[in-house]
Amino acid sequence: MTFIDTSAFYAIVDGDDAMHQPARDHWRALLSETNMGPLVTSNYVLVESFALLQARLGLEAVRAFYDTMLPVVTTQWITAEDHATATYALLTANRRSLSLVDCASFHLMRRLGIQQAFCFDRDFSEQGFSVLPA
Repeated sequence: MTFIDTSAFYAIVDGDDAMHQPARDHWRALLSETNMGPLVTSNYVLVESFALLQARLGLEAVRAFYDTMLPVVTTQWITAEDHATATYALLTANRRSLSLVDCASFHLMRRLGIQQAFCFDRDFSEQGFSVLPA
Protein backbone atom coordinates (compact mmCIF):
# COMPACT_ATOMS: atom_id res chain seq x y z
CA MET A 1 0.00 0.00 0.00
CA THR A 2 1.11 3.54 -0.72
CA PHE A 3 -0.36 6.59 1.00
CA ILE A 4 -0.65 9.67 -1.22
CA ASP A 5 -0.28 13.12 0.32
CA THR A 6 -1.49 16.51 -0.91
CA SER A 7 2.06 17.46 -1.90
CA ALA A 8 2.15 14.61 -4.44
CA PHE A 9 -1.35 15.21 -5.78
CA TYR A 10 -0.65 18.90 -6.26
CA ALA A 11 2.72 18.34 -7.94
CA ILE A 12 1.15 15.89 -10.40
CA VAL A 13 -1.59 18.34 -11.41
CA ASP A 14 0.36 21.63 -11.49
CA GLY A 15 2.68 21.63 -14.51
CA ASP A 16 4.53 24.64 -13.06
CA ASP A 17 5.30 22.97 -9.73
CA ALA A 18 9.03 22.34 -9.16
CA MET A 19 8.31 18.66 -8.44
CA HIS A 20 5.88 18.15 -11.33
CA GLN A 21 8.09 15.90 -13.49
CA PRO A 22 9.23 13.56 -10.69
CA ALA A 23 5.64 13.42 -9.45
CA ARG A 24 4.23 12.56 -12.90
CA ASP A 25 6.93 9.95 -13.47
CA HIS A 26 6.31 8.30 -10.11
CA TRP A 27 2.52 8.41 -10.59
CA ARG A 28 2.88 6.65 -13.95
CA ALA A 29 5.23 4.09 -12.40
CA LEU A 30 2.73 3.37 -9.61
CA LEU A 31 -0.07 2.89 -12.12
CA SER A 32 1.99 0.59 -14.34
CA GLU A 33 3.22 -1.71 -11.56
CA THR A 34 1.32 -4.98 -11.64
CA ASN A 35 1.74 -5.48 -7.89
CA MET A 36 1.48 -1.86 -6.85
CA GLY A 37 -1.05 -2.58 -4.15
CA PRO A 38 -3.74 -0.12 -3.20
CA LEU A 39 -3.17 3.61 -3.48
CA VAL A 40 -4.64 5.19 -0.37
CA THR A 41 -5.39 8.69 0.83
CA SER A 42 -7.67 10.22 3.45
CA ASN A 43 -10.70 12.43 3.25
CA TYR A 44 -8.64 15.11 5.04
CA VAL A 45 -5.99 15.00 2.31
CA LEU A 46 -8.74 15.30 -0.30
CA VAL A 47 -10.25 18.36 1.39
CA GLU A 48 -6.80 19.95 1.57
CA SER A 49 -6.01 19.00 -2.05
CA PHE A 50 -9.33 20.31 -3.39
CA ALA A 51 -8.87 23.61 -1.55
CA LEU A 52 -5.27 24.04 -2.74
CA LEU A 53 -6.05 23.15 -6.35
CA GLN A 54 -9.11 25.40 -6.45
CA ALA A 55 -7.29 28.37 -4.89
CA ARG A 56 -4.19 28.12 -7.07
CA LEU A 57 -5.39 26.56 -10.33
CA GLY A 58 -9.19 26.87 -10.40
CA LEU A 59 -12.17 24.59 -10.38
CA GLU A 60 -11.26 22.93 -13.69
CA ALA A 61 -8.12 21.55 -12.03
CA VAL A 62 -10.25 20.15 -9.20
CA ARG A 63 -12.58 18.56 -11.73
CA ALA A 64 -9.69 17.00 -13.69
CA PHE A 65 -8.14 15.71 -10.46
CA TYR A 66 -11.47 14.21 -9.39
CA ASP A 67 -12.21 12.64 -12.78
CA THR A 68 -8.80 11.30 -13.74
CA MET A 69 -6.86 10.52 -10.59
CA LEU A 70 -9.26 9.72 -7.79
CA PRO A 71 -10.92 6.71 -9.45
CA VAL A 72 -7.75 4.67 -8.80
CA VAL A 73 -7.27 5.86 -5.21
CA THR A 74 -9.00 4.42 -2.14
CA THR A 75 -10.18 7.05 0.33
CA GLN A 76 -9.96 6.14 4.00
CA TRP A 77 -12.16 8.24 6.25
CA ILE A 78 -10.72 9.87 9.35
CA THR A 79 -12.81 8.80 12.33
CA ALA A 80 -13.61 10.90 15.38
CA GLU A 81 -10.96 8.92 17.28
CA ASP A 82 -8.40 9.50 14.50
CA HIS A 83 -9.20 13.21 14.61
CA ALA A 84 -8.78 13.37 18.39
CA THR A 85 -5.45 11.51 18.22
CA ALA A 86 -4.21 13.77 15.42
CA THR A 87 -5.26 16.90 17.30
CA TYR A 88 -3.41 15.72 20.40
CA ALA A 89 -0.30 14.95 18.29
CA LEU A 90 -0.43 18.40 16.68
CA LEU A 91 -0.76 20.23 19.98
CA THR A 92 1.91 18.08 21.63
CA ALA A 93 4.40 18.56 18.77
CA ASN A 94 4.03 22.33 19.13
CA ARG A 95 5.45 22.94 15.63
CA ARG A 96 3.95 25.64 13.49
CA SER A 97 4.89 23.88 10.23
CA LEU A 98 3.13 20.61 11.14
CA SER A 99 -0.53 20.43 10.10
CA LEU A 100 -3.53 18.60 11.47
CA VAL A 101 -3.86 16.88 8.07
CA ASP A 102 -0.29 15.58 8.36
CA CYS A 103 -0.85 14.34 11.91
CA ALA A 104 -4.06 12.59 10.81
CA SER A 105 -2.16 11.05 7.87
CA PHE A 106 0.59 9.70 10.14
CA HIS A 107 -1.94 8.21 12.54
CA LEU A 108 -4.00 6.66 9.73
CA MET A 109 -0.90 5.17 8.10
CA ARG A 110 0.14 3.58 11.39
CA ARG A 111 -3.38 2.30 12.04
CA LEU A 112 -3.53 0.71 8.56
CA GLY A 113 0.06 -0.53 8.58
CA ILE A 114 1.11 1.61 5.61
CA GLN A 115 4.87 2.13 5.52
CA GLN A 116 5.36 4.25 2.41
CA ALA A 117 4.10 7.64 1.36
CA PHE A 118 4.11 9.30 -2.05
CA CYS A 119 4.84 12.87 -1.02
CA PHE A 120 7.23 15.80 -1.10
CA ASP A 121 6.85 16.57 2.59
CA ARG A 122 9.84 15.78 4.80
CA ASP A 123 7.60 15.36 7.85
CA PHE A 124 6.70 11.86 6.61
CA SER A 125 10.32 10.68 6.65
CA GLU A 126 10.85 12.36 10.03
CA GLN A 127 7.97 10.21 11.28
CA GLY A 128 9.74 7.06 10.08
CA PHE A 129 7.88 6.43 6.84
CA SER A 130 9.53 5.52 3.55
CA VAL A 131 9.04 8.43 1.15
CA LEU A 132 8.61 8.00 -2.59
CA PRO A 133 10.01 9.07 -4.94
CA ALA A 134 13.34 8.64 -3.16
